[in-house]
Amino acid sequence: MLLEQSGVYPDEPDNSGQTPLSHAAQAGHEGVVKILLELANVSPDKPGKFRQTPLSYAAEGGYEGIVKMLLERKEVSPDRPDNHGRTPLWHAASWGREAVVGVLLGREEVSPDKPDNDGRTPLLQAAACGYEGIVKILLGRGEVSPDKLDNDGRTPLSHAADRGRDGIVKMLLGREEVSPDKPDNDGQTPLWHGVRWGREAIVKMLLGREEVSPDKPNNDGRTPLSQAAACGYEEIVKILLEREEVSPDKPEKDGRTPLSHAADRGRDGIVKMLLGREEVSPDKPDNDGQTPLWHAASWGGGKIVKMLLKREEVNPSKPNNDGRTLLSQAAACGYEGIVKILLEREEVSPDKPEKDGRTPLSYAASGGHGGIVGILL
Repeated sequence: MLLEQSGVYPDEPDNSGQTPLSHAAQAGHEGVVKILLELANVSPDKPGKFRQTPLSYAAEGGYEGIVKMLLERKEVSPDRPDNHGRTPLWHAASWGREAVVGVLLGREEVSPDKPDNDGRTPLLQAAACGYEGIVKILLGRGEVSPDKLDNDGRTPLSHAADRGRDGIVKMLLGREEVSPDKPDNDGQTPLWHGVRWGREAIVKMLLGREEVSPDKPNNDGRTPLSQAAACGYEEIVKILLEREEVSPDKPEKDGRTPLSHAADRGRDGIVKMLLGREEVSPDKPDNDGQTPLWHAASWGGGKIVKMLLKREEVNPSKPNNDGRTLLSQAAACGYEGIVKILLEREEVSPDKPEKDGRTPLSYAASGGHGGIVGILL
């Protein structure tokens, strides 16, 4: 055997600090691990460059047999963290290695709730990744806090809601210790995260809890309704608008409303829904003086422009804070159809200069929009 030849050192690490045992454990080669562990000069718990041990690699890979072999050795620490603060249990939970999680939790030395350097516990990882079996196992341990915050202020529920893990959200909501409306460091609640990614079933679950505020804004003042409107989630918008506590025209810190976001993103159905509400002001400008019509015109939303112009309150000649009119904006962007729609309105001056003296024709010429130049002339 090579190991018996002179000069062959079986525990020599490579440039990354990994030994042959570490590599074998990582690759799941149980027979090779057994051979190496029989050698007196092989350290079974030697960490690599990032302090990850053979046990950590085996746990991450889900190699139950190797994990058991290593745990039989007294020198092996079953709860040793790597440079990121991640223990073998953390790695196993993160990769859905349920059998390995069970084996590791059988050891008294293993802390089932130890967070990594980012404050993420094994439970949080399993919840985020959707491993229901592991979540169930961890929740069965008294030492595990089901509502523990990571460094971003996010809980296991927050991550599960974000990723659309319906079953895990249901499990966590069944625990008294879990606060269903706890905001993270950005002021975003589990509901906010569920809304952001269109998790309709989770939104309904969370709204079934009295403690959950359906109109709670994040630190930027953006509500779940504004977020849903911006992202185009019509069903979620409909659900939120059915709640009395939800203000359909609530502005953010930058002054933008749900209608403003929906108009900006071309969400025709949502714009129609919002315009059907008496509380919604269809011509409310944001902090830059840009109305929902202005945003729609800026992105070529011809259908939404027509919808908004049907409302008497909407002024098609209203400039933003820089003095730029809708017609100038549409001309600059090359939206010929919107230019035509605006020019049909008596209130719109085809030659109105901005603060810097530029006209719609100036912008159209500068952008090389020949069709619009022809219309304006």
